[in-house]
Amino acid sequence: MILWVALLMAHCSLGLNGASAESTGLERIEKCDTRCSQGLHCRSKPDSLFPPPCQPPAEGLNTSSVFHNISLSTVMRCEGRQKCSLHLRIKTALHLTEFTHGVSICTVTAGMMANCQIFSFTRASRERMSGLQVEVENDCTNISPSQQVQVTLKTVPSYCGVTWTGTYEAPECISKDLRQHVPECITGRLSYDVIPQRRELRVSVSDMLENYNYHLRLCRKDFICIDTGVNKLIKKEEPVKSTTLPYSRPLPCLCIEGWSAVMDAPRVQVCPFKDRLEELWFGINFDPLEGTLSWEPSCPVTAVVRLCQKREDSVCVDLPHASQNVSREKIRFTEVDPHPQLCMKFTAGSQSWIRCPFTDTRFQAWEVIVTRRQGQENVTMLSQITATFSVGLCVKSERSTVCQVTETHTMQVEKHKAVGLNLAGERCNICLQVKRLDVKFAATIVHCLEQCNQTLPVRLVISSRASWILTWVVVPAGVCLSSIIIFTLFLHILLSVYQRRRQEERKNGGCTSKKQTDPAFDCVVPALPTQPVVRGGVLIPDSPQCGNNEKANLISN
Repeated sequence: MILWVALLMAHCSLGLNGASAESTGLERIEKCDTRCSQGLHCRSKPDSLFPPPCQPPAEGLNTSSVFHNISLSTVMRCEGRQKCSLHLRIKTALHLTEFTHGVSICTVTAGMMANCQIFSFTRASRERMSGLQVEVENDCTNISPSQQVQVTLKTVPSYCGVTWTGTYEAPECISKDLRQHVPECITGRLSYDVIPQRRELRVSVSDMLENYNYHLRLCRKDFICIDTGVNKLIKKEEPVKSTTLPYSRPLPCLCIEGWSAVMDAPRVQVCPFKDRLEELWFGINFDPLEGTLSWEPSCPVTAVVRLCQKREDSVCVDLPHASQNVSREKIRFTEVDPHPQLCMKFTAGSQSWIRCPFTDTRFQAWEVIVTRRQGQENVTMLSQITATFSVGLCVKSERSTVCQVTETHTMQVEKHKAVGLNLAGERCNICLQVKRLDVKFAATIVHCLEQCNQTLPVRLVISSRASWILTWVVVPAGVCLSSIIIFTLFLHILLSVYQRRRQEERKNGGCTSKKQTDPAFDCVVPALPTQPVVRGGVLIPDSPQCGNNEKANLISN
């Protein structure tokens, strides 16, 4: 029982020690120092910048057994809660002989000159401990987080071939111990609340670097975080370390970035909308002159973009050879027919989103118009541009959604000139399949007719706009024009008769003949002609019996 209790206490003690070590993180030191094995007295001094060249090993010196168990580690020295520094601890064991007077340790970091120290042993201690294994430990080399250090060990004096070289990388700032106590790693902690109604982010900062202001901003994350222009400064004197940042769109790459107002301060980022991929599939543009459909991602994303045709059941069927991979660059699809059923499908991972940019009919280049008159369906095709189409007659079965083409025609439709697409002898389940041929990417449109006639054979009749105009425009216009002309002639005749009567009434105003019996006549002219009288070369005809008539004089030569 006593043995069992002792083992249990030992186990608990080890567990507590392990937990304590885990909670404290890096080992703390009060001050940096150089330590040697007990009984070995060592003193440190800077090494020369230009040390003498190495010398051949002395006889009896085993070059392979001089250095043993070399270890490199990081310790922390603190002067306050947020004023801790990192130190490199170098520890080595060596076989001490009369030829070894000390150890030289050099450290080199990128962009810095070598820092070399000599740790020499006193002659008395060398003679006393010659032939034994001794240890030398030094932790006075300052290092920075994530810094790489090259370490070189040599003997004093320096013997050729008796060296050790290694590389050490300091811990990163991801350690909680470093993020709380080392100024180079203190970024502050950000917490936020999203206010979607006002499109604002309420941001609070904790564990920021003491006695310094703090910067906050919104940025779009890429290779670097690109500033959006929304910046705030939290003063160190403010008791509440919080502010609001307005945003326009909840993009997945929109992040909150914070850092202390010191030189080369580390930064922390949190991205509130990192899962909102659906916000990326906007900003689709179409150039109607070039027929180019383009889209540029607002954030870097790995996705596939395809063109597809949306069916009535909301399933978008991919068009052949119409897919592109996306990361950061703008994508373009050239020679695209803008039709409401033509859409873009965005696929990222296992999710897909459909966007149909041509649902607004102002982009629609052509359409099939179906009208119904007296139980007869008339199909007309009208295009806003001159284009070439494939028009087919197809039959759709009840069990399949695929329309089997039985007859196909290629036709060119001129701009703003309608073409009739009529069926001679319709029957059940008959459809028209139309597709534009003068572009790379176009939807295949199927229009099914409601008529059902099982007795007559089916034939597609394509009528030009001329016959359509003759039937529905020219004939009614001709009838109207003829009516106007006839009405005008009738009015002209009535007006002529009226004017003639008025003239006759004016002429009858001076007549005195007693033979006048009809009031419709104004004058009576003799029925038999009389011979004119010639007087002095002037021909004077007989005067009529109306006193108001003018004389007609003929002057002869």
